[in-house]
Amino acid sequence: MKYTLSVLVENQPGVLSKVSGLFARRGFNIDSLAVGITEDPAISRITIVVNGDEYIVEQVEKQLNKLIPVIKVKVLEPNQFISCELSLIKVSCNTKQRAEIMKIAELMHAQIVDVATTSLTFQFTDNDERTQTLISLLKPYGIKEIVRAGTLAIEKGATTAKKQTT
Repeated sequence: MKYTLSVLVENQPGVLSKVSGLFARRGFNIDSLAVGITEDPAISRITIVVNGDEYIVEQVEKQLNKLIPVIKVKVLEPNQFISCELSLIKVSCNTKQRAEIMKIAELMHAQIVDVATTSLTFQFTDNDERTQTLISLLKPYGIKEIVRAGTLAIEKGATTAKKQTT
């Protein structure tokens, strides 16, 4: 099963290396990793997607909490968060196929960001399931290249990763 972790860390050099090193030392694979600053420039959020069981996720959470620059670790509950990732997908196409491929892009709300004589490149932002759907629809045309950024996730509703001060 896939688990999504939201990790708040101090925004300083070497933190990402410490976090990813923890996974490597324990032989845990990271399916997706994305990092960026938060509303507070002193804090970064790392969103990590791991594949495993509850025991592995519990161990990862405990180990992450032991790292000095880690402020807070939260395992996001299924159906209680919104997630998305950015993808760039380059597809082979000839003039006969161009209209069909553009129609797929329109239906999936993918944005065409580059047009060449033998290819189209799309930018697509959505969750993993819809990204996989778009890829499967474009595969028959010949996918030349795919670049995917890590998953970003935020909890639904008013809940936040850290305590809010009023």
